[in-house]
Amino acid sequence: MKYLLENKKHVLAVLLLAALLGWFAFEHFSGATRSTENAYLDADVVNVASQVAGRVINVYVKENQFVHKGDALFDIDPEPYAIALTHAQADLAQALQNARQDRAEVELARAQISQSKSDLANARSIDARDKKLVAQHFLSQQSSDDAKTRMQGFQASLEQADAKLTKARAAPEKIEERGDVLKAQAAIAQARLDLEHTHVAASQDGQISNLTLTAGSMVGTGIPLFALIEKNSFHINANFKETQLSGIRPGQQVDIQVDMYPGQHFTGTVESLSGGTGTAFSLLPPQNATGNWVKIAQRVPVRIKFAPTESELRIGATATVTVHLK
Repeated sequence: MKYLLENKKHVLAVLLLAALLGWFAFEHFSGATRSTENAYLDADVVNVASQVAGRVINVYVKENQFVHKGDALFDIDPEPYAIALTHAQADLAQALQNARQDRAEVELARAQISQSKSDLANARSIDARDKKLVAQHFLSQQSSDDAKTRMQGFQASLEQADAKLTKARAAPEKIEERGDVLKAQAAIAQARLDLEHTHVAASQDGQISNLTLTAGSMVGTGIPLFALIEKNSFHINANFKETQLSGIRPGQQVDIQVDMYPGQHFTGTVESLSGGTGTAFSLLPPQNATGNWVKIAQRVPVRIKFAPTESELRIGATATVTVHLK
């Protein structure tokens, strides 16, 4: 009996010690971590779209395929854009020809001015001589009037040639500064860019998702066609209660358990805390100014960056996260 009593005392002592240790551990570690099961996997997703409209002639990828940056995704029929480029190049050739014609007109206007000045000087000399001869009655007044008319005609020709020269000089002297040339060059650059955009390549390493595109489809400009989930961009949106946010800071280490991998632990880092609760940015945020209002602790999204892992993760998968505050 005495032996049993002593054993009971030892058992009670062990249990009491275990309880004290458990209480100490709870008090010490419960304040050093924050946990929540309201957490979901997410990733940076590129919505792949075409920058030009047209008919799809080739699709190089399949659903769920992994691609590298620069890999071909699909092609738009380039023929219409090749024709547009040829048309733009023809417009440039025409603009350059016009520029050369304008230069020729400048030289022609200068020659006409020189000739008109010479003719006008000669006409003035004849007019002056005829006036003297008329005064001496060696010529009729009609001859003097004719000479004066010719002089006025040469004066008008000179003014017309001078106006042509002024107009021809209005264009920039350098061909590359002319408006029509610049416009044609810009059209060529745009046509070349559009032609390049008929071949669509991956902008990042990642996995193709939600692919329904097939050859023969007509696509528009800027309309999302499928998704590209960027490699190593997975993160977790963990929704902590507002009462749990105290002590959570960017840079803190996080233990992650993903439900699709039972028993496996991942690591991560607190990246940022949202500036508002999850409901604050919803389409219809709650209006609490009502008579039947009940106070409910709101949840604030905390973004947690996944450490690189070889495990295949899925957007939308659930997880449990534990943030280590110390």
